[in-house]
Amino acid sequence: MSTLFEEFQNYLNKMNQYDHVITLLYWDMKTCTPKLGQKGHVEALTHFSSEAFAMSTSEKLGEMLAALTEPTEFGQLTDTWQFIVKRMKRDFDRNKRIPSELYKTYVQTQAEAGNVWTEAKEASDFSLFSPYLQKMIELTREIAGYTDPEKEVYDALLDQYEEGMDSATIDMLFEDLKKELIPFVKEILAKQRPENPAFQEYFDPDAQRKVQAMLLDYIGFRKDAGSIGETEHPFTLNFSSRDVRVTNHYYEHAPLSSIFSAIHEGGHGIFEQNINPEYDNTRAGGCCYMGLHESQSRFYENILGRNKNFWLPIYDRLGELLPPFQKISPDDFYREINHVQNSFIRVNADEVTYCFHIILRYEMEKAIFRENIPVHELPALWNRKMQEYLQLTPSNDAEGILQDMHWSDGSFGYFPSYLLGSIYDGMLLDALREELGDVDTLLRNGKIKEITKWLNKKIHWYGSTRKPKEVIAAVCGKEVSAEPLIRYFKEKYSEIYNI
Repeated sequence: MSTLFEEFQNYLNKMNQYDHVITLLYWDMKTCTPKLGQKGHVEALTHFSSEAFAMSTSEKLGEMLAALTEPTEFGQLTDTWQFIVKRMKRDFDRNKRIPSELYKTYVQTQAEAGNVWTEAKEASDFSLFSPYLQKMIELTREIAGYTDPEKEVYDALLDQYEEGMDSATIDMLFEDLKKELIPFVKEILAKQRPENPAFQEYFDPDAQRKVQAMLLDYIGFRKDAGSIGETEHPFTLNFSSRDVRVTNHYYEHAPLSSIFSAIHEGGHGIFEQNINPEYDNTRAGGCCYMGLHESQSRFYENILGRNKNFWLPIYDRLGELLPPFQKISPDDFYREINHVQNSFIRVNADEVTYCFHIILRYEMEKAIFRENIPVHELPALWNRKMQEYLQLTPSNDAEGILQDMHWSDGSFGYFPSYLLGSIYDGMLLDALREELGDVDTLLRNGKIKEITKWLNKKIHWYGSTRKPKEVIAAVCGKEVSAEPLIRYFKEKYSEIYNI
């Protein structure tokens, strides 16, 4: 090990301490900081984020990365460290172009926008959030101009969340889905069943918390390397593979929301917990490809969690923890969790119409960054697209444009990742069946952790070292296609709805 490499590792360790504090501040802000304490946290978060950014773009780091990429030094590195150095050099070259004051302004506005979004949603008043959204759009556009001057802005944003993906590819995949699913959903809705009032009774939030703990353990989320918090909008974050945190939100009369959020965030958490621990606190760890990450959360939530056989081994336990379920048969439960209906709220949508929620947001983001639609016109555009895809018009901003937190933190380009993840899932299901056999049988026999181990081995272990298209090629042996997901939907829901 060269003296240069030791110096580089020491520098990384210091950077990681800043990242640790930043992550902890964010977790605390979202889970337990009182309203009057938010300002202090925003100031601290801005300070430490600015310091971390300065370290990540310093002349010293640039000199070390330049020296480490020289053939003599580079050849002494392991394959893992070669990947880390190349990735850091790429990120350094991009981020070095961002003015430090611009980055500081971005971080501060991001934290403020998140707090205002929460208030605006509670008040169902888009006008409160509108000026902050305008700032986040402007700052995001300006930063992209520095980091990716050769790219169209929205393609640059997409690439940040799912490297190797562009809008032309996404357009093709989403058009395939629209062509097949729009008429198929109409067939399903023509055979619509009435609402089941049993799922709208009172479900004790404390009991729902116990159900979350049970489900996380059942699918393979490790409690010794994870913890649970509560937030307005569920999310997952990680300090390392040894400390992964998930959150949830509990509704007294909508238990399925927290149940499937638990499984969804658990899928994210299992991914992070099972990345090669040698990658911790490096660019190789903490998977940065959001479509791939969402494929794992949505695989657990939908492919597994909405399969009747997932619940058979644990349904009695669910009833013990949440007694109202003792009056609901497994068949009624299965029909309810696969009840296809147009709905306002993305996170509560069934897996089929969920596709339209994402396509709507994707088209909104293209309108923002390519058509420069004014911010004050966004709620009306949202409502028109809700009518186009879901035949609904929100009665207020909270069930419309304010329902998601993503734009408040500048995550433009993230939304398509959810549907890309589902598209990957259709392909992964085919591959899983080929290697492990019938998924229904595995689930019926309570062997879901065998599926978890398969995903650990095939996907999770590699962290960020393989791009999504490389993962799909390695696991599925094919290029990305929406056909398997469409086939999965049609086979499953044609049976449920007798089409």
